[in-house]
Amino acid sequence: MDLGLKGKKALVTGGTRGIGRAIADLLVEEGCDVAVCARTPEQVTEAVADFKAKGVKAYGEAFDVADGEALAGFVDKAAAALGGLDVFVANISGAMGGGNDPASWRHAVEVDILSTVRGCEAAVPHLEKSGAGSVVVIGTVSAVEVSGARRPYSSVKAALIPYVKNLARDLAPKNVRANLVSPGTIYFKGGVWNQIEQGMPEFFKGAVSRNPMGRMGTPEEVANAAVFLASPRASFVTGANLVCDGAITQRVGF
Repeated sequence: MDLGLKGKKALVTGGTRGIGRAIADLLVEEGCDVAVCARTPEQVTEAVADFKAKGVKAYGEAFDVADGEALAGFVDKAAAALGGLDVFVANISGAMGGGNDPASWRHAVEVDILSTVRGCEAAVPHLEKSGAGSVVVIGTVSAVEVSGARRPYSSVKAALIPYVKNLARDLAPKNVRANLVSPGTIYFKGGVWNQIEQGMPEFFKGAVSRNPMGRMGTPEEVANAAVFLASPRASFVTGANLVCDGAITQRVGF
């Protein structure tokens, strides 16, 4: 299916590995010019080179998204380098491995909530010029069900759901949509579940067995959902929280 993204300009935060890289790769496959950021310079350089090799424009910077000025500046510079901005994907998280202590909570609020909000708000003026702009925020099913030990991750991700809904309502008259994708257990080399598999194999097996599909998802499967929501094919979908979890959650959405 042609998603209607060819020639569009997209930005993906945390776009050099895992879910973010899969989203960026799929956007490139669909013909988008793409900008990415991450903390590791080598990963950014490699990703940008890979994208350019596929015949699209690409731009990247390495910095910590907790630096609000750097993030806002990157959004503006990326839009200038690509020639505009049609899609903004917020794939930011620093809370997954945090503990239940004040420092971890402060860090999680700063990165997962405030950096997402700052990035979206910086992107809005550019998206309004698009004529068909789209925001996609990557959340988690942990925002809608209690899972694991007490930690900031679920709470800070839950805070993004009403924010995105508000964004969708406020920007609808300007033809800018905003949606979330909430992944379940997603496995990739170097990711959290790969680390758990190596360090806590019995816990990992239990997590796999709880999923009715008998496996964990892949970054590419989350990317399929995110890129669809970002595309003109989802032109009347806004304010949605699309769960991508293989039916592991027991929550009924209505």
